[in-house]
Amino acid sequence: MNKTALRALLRERRALIAPESHGFSRPTGQGRRAPGLSQHQVDQLLHRTLGTYHRLESGTYPNAPAELLRDVARLFGLNEQEWILLCRYALLQDPPGPLNLTAGKEVPGVWQEAVDSISHMAYVTDASWDLLACNRSFSDLFPDAQVPANTMRWMLLDPTARTALTEWATAWAPLVMPQLRAALASRPEDDTLLQIEKEVLADPEAAPIYEAGGASVHPDGDERPLLHAKYGPGWVTTCAAQPLTAPGTRLIILVFNPGSRRAHLRAPYLRAG
Repeated sequence: MNKTALRALLRERRALIAPESHGFSRPTGQGRRAPGLSQHQVDQLLHRTLGTYHRLESGTYPNAPAELLRDVARLFGLNEQEWILLCRYALLQDPPGPLNLTAGKEVPGVWQEAVDSISHMAYVTDASWDLLACNRSFSDLFPDAQVPANTMRWMLLDPTARTALTEWATAWAPLVMPQLRAALASRPEDDTLLQIEKEVLADPEAAPIYEAGGASVHPDGDERPLLHAKYGPGWVTTCAAQPLTAPGTRLIILVFNPGSRRAHLRAPYLRAG
């Protein structure tokens, strides 16, 4: 627990909330003059025992329940980045999932311009793997430049993907399936992800691979065989990143090398110094 940072975050956000906005009145005589809600008022609004919030803000509530942190975050109107900070300060770990289900569904429009400036195949998806932006190089991967609306559904279920993603059953599906499972763990009410899982479980080729499980949850640095619609067979190395304003979204850059995997050397890790 980072008591100093936790206290500063909570005090700052609590001070911004007018008691009158929640039906409380400010004292007119002698007494409290601090801005914002009082700690007792927070307890009342959250239907918690008096003193609960004081323990949290003062840093004397070790291992505070995620439910309490989520309720406080929503009352204080924290954004997704502040929600992440709250969990890191209070629990020394990232949150179990987004604060709001709408998080990770959009990115600033400048991301299209950023993606267009990348020479390699590049695209941005939201938290449900719906495609938000892509460049021409990515479109060239597909016959007639018809990009999929949802990249997860395409990778796991589209018949054309099982040709384009060379060695689909061994080099792709076992590494992609755990990403779907991990996403559902943090977003169990996401309708798009739930529907994809339902379709995967109904697919005779995909279902056994999904049910077998797996530990891989992100593709960053992975190298896999690929049949490019324009350049033919080769190998693709994935670079994965996340736009900071939208937890759950992802920027994927695909570095394609035609021909045999042995025809090029894998780049070494980059380290400062």
